[in-house]
Amino acid sequence: MNENLNWVAQHADWFYLIGAVLFILTLRGLSSPKTAIRGNRFGMIGMAIAIITTFFLAPSPVFVLIVGAMVLGAVVGTWKARTVAMTQMPETVALMHSLVGLSAVAIALASVLHTGVEHSTIARFELFVGCFIGAITFSASMFAFGKLAAKSWAKTLKGTWVKPVQALLFIAMLAFGIMYFTTQSMPAFYAMTILAIIFGWMWIAPIGGGDMPVVVSLLNSFSGWAAAGIGFTLGNSMLIIAGSLVGSSGAILSYIMCKAMNRSLLNVLFGGMSSSSAAATEEDTGPKTYRTGSPEDAAFMMENSSSVVIVPGYGMAQGRAQNAVKELYEMLKEEGVDVRFAIHPVAGRMPGHMNVLLAEADVPYEDILEMDEINSDFAGTDVVLIIGANDVVNPAAKDDPNSPIFGMPILEANKAQTVMVIKRSMSAGYAGLDNSLFYMDKTMMIFGDAKKVVEDMIRHINGTGH
Repeated sequence: MNENLNWVAQHADWFYLIGAVLFILTLRGLSSPKTAIRGNRFGMIGMAIAIITTFFLAPSPVFVLIVGAMVLGAVVGTWKARTVAMTQMPETVALMHSLVGLSAVAIALASVLHTGVEHSTIARFELFVGCFIGAITFSASMFAFGKLAAKSWAKTLKGTWVKPVQALLFIAMLAFGIMYFTTQSMPAFYAMTILAIIFGWMWIAPIGGGDMPVVVSLLNSFSGWAAAGIGFTLGNSMLIIAGSLVGSSGAILSYIMCKAMNRSLLNVLFGGMSSSSAAATEEDTGPKTYRTGSPEDAAFMMENSSSVVIVPGYGMAQGRAQNAVKELYEMLKEEGVDVRFAIHPVAGRMPGHMNVLLAEADVPYEDILEMDEINSDFAGTDVVLIIGANDVVNPAAKDDPNSPIFGMPILEANKAQTVMVIKRSMSAGYAGLDNSLFYMDKTMMIFGDAKKVVEDMIRHINGTGH
């Protein structure tokens, strides 16, 4: 038995390499909805190999602690997975990122406090980087969680004092980190950690709600780099590889999303889009008229059209309407209508939010099209049905140089023959901006909960409406 244990320990790097290859195949699989399930399976197998190999490397007392922590985590994770609503998925993802950051800080502190261990120059640098990235990830992700969950304590910071304070915190954090690196001063390490936690909060707090999808993606990247940094501290090649994959893929996704918003990453993180209605342009003042309609009107127009494009937004998630939307899609298909979905890269509250909801409802992948694939088709579309989307269809991004979102690529729904919008009210979207699309002559506003409105449309299409 001991010989088998020794053999596994001696060949641990090979097992970790196999796990790393499976993680790479996971990312490749997740690049397409059609291969996502297979990609997830690769990831599960790779993680199982990594965990089992780590068991063989761990001494008995540590092994018991690992098993205990895994059991506790599995219980909490299973409960959370079964109880969390799809509308709460963005803030749940942000919360998970915060736990990765907190783990990195805890491991760094444990390594520094480990008596009888002399840390080399490289080890101190790894602890310095891993700890402050983990601390920033922890507090920044906690604020993102609070912001997305609309918690009262996650208040946006405003004022000219914010950026100077951010700069001072960052400089002080680096100064104490360098002091620890050069002198191994524990008070300096503690000060760096505390300042990093404060900086993470202060860094994300001024960012408006419209930029939160990019922030969530970037924090995903940060959690990966924090894990990689701690992997160096622990001498665990699997953790280094996995963390690097998460960090690099998250960074690439953040770049793609910024490109979709026609913004630079620095502008998002240190400039930002206003999150309040004060960001509205001067043209937004004064009364405006809009046309309203009923679900019955919308049902009649859609079933008598030849093409319909559905644009889902956070309103669909909030109303948990994805299954009703799938039923509407199927009924229109049966009537001979060409129905497709248009997805904007930053729709919802996190990357891929709408894709996840539609996949949950088993909408065929071939009818879910990204912005670049479908934008040229809007001009030839009879009806566009917008469900709770605001900023991603706002023509101000193309027409109003004074708008905070000017230059941001949008779904060009305004070019369709008829536009129908399901909203609870005429309130502004998450970025706090009014939408001129809602006041066009071709646009019909349908007020109400997304799920109820879509269900009413379905009843009128199948002839059971009243």
